Amino acid sequence: MSHTDAVRERLDAYLADNDLEAVWFARPPSFAWLTGGNNVVDRAADIGVAAAGYDGDGLTVVTDNIEAERLVDEELPDDATVETVQWYEADLAEAVAAFSPTPAAADFDVPGFESVDPTDLRQPLTDADVERFRSLGADAAEVVESVVREASADDEEREVGGRLRDRLFARGIDSPVVLVGSGERTREYRHYTTRDSELGDYALVSVTAVRDGLHASITRSVAFDAPEWLDERTEAAMRVEASALAATQRVGREGGVAGDVFDAIEEAYAEVGYEGEWRNHHQGGAAAYAGREWFGTPDSEAPVHVPMTYAYNPTVQGAKSEDTHLVTDEGIELLTGTGDWPTETVEPVGDGPEMERHAVLHR
Repeated sequence: MSHTDAVRERLDAYLADNDLEAVWFARPPSFAWLTGGNNVVDRAADIGVAAAGYDGDGLTVVTDNIEAERLVDEELPDDATVETVQWYEADLAEAVAAFSPTPAAADFDVPGFESVDPTDLRQPLTDADVERFRSLGADAAEVVESVVREASADDEEREVGGRLRDRLFARGIDSPVVLVGSGERTREYRHYTTRDSELGDYALVSVTAVRDGLHASITRSVAFDAPEWLDERTEAAMRVEASALAATQRVGREGGVAGDVFDAIEEAYAEVGYEGEWRNHHQGGAAAYAGREWFGTPDSEAPVHVPMTYAYNPTVQGAKSEDTHLVTDEGIELLTGTGDWPTETVEPVGDGPEMERHAVLHR
């Protein structure tokens, strides 16, 4: 089944189950999921410059006269109907209300419309999603690993962050998250937002890369004169990550929920000698048309789908392990890798296969 057919089949069921005539998406991740196109001009805005609606028969896109021609030429499928308002006559919500059949729902505030949470609609992945993810993951990993490999102890965090953003952008990849943390700052903070510190004895680099609406997350560690504990703590984080992935496959097969995966994460931290360490940082979760479609928490009831992409990011003070993987019934596939970085084979806690995880690069 094509991506379009799969998406519209899910939306048909959503409309029927909720007695609605139409559903609309203006937030960029779901606009991309429905149309394959990009409605972003201002990256700081939560809502794009166009809304895409589905009424059971076809796709309608509402926008203003500034954007309409460009969207038709460059962003939208041929079968989309485009309705245009003058930019000075109505805002996007008013325009959607004027053109939509009712009752309807939207993922942004439209007066009189119900609210739709698109998270479950976007899962599991379609075959087209998977192929785009493989391309994104390979490109993001190549950029991140090349930039980190070139870094030196006296580089400032912002220098490295700037190189990452520039090289990713050159490949059509946005980077809403670029964290470059010196060894000193990664000891203190789990989110080492990029500043002007020199990298020093070692560094962690974490990136979320976005293209075609899909989000891939990746972390790499580089050591120049690292403390003795760095490799040990990194290995502990690797084993927790491997445990999360193995549990995700098992829980997905059984039709379980994210809280079940979290139980395995909590157990893994204890087994590797860092009981309770999970309390200091979120552990990641499902990742696709959002950086995280859900985060693993002790009581989460979010369904665990396969095939689906997951980005877990366990931390042990000053160390981290993170990549984006495709989890299916048949296997666990690394998406953010190049094959040209030091790895270590680790065993998950409990049942599951051994996995190759990215280790510290010692320079």
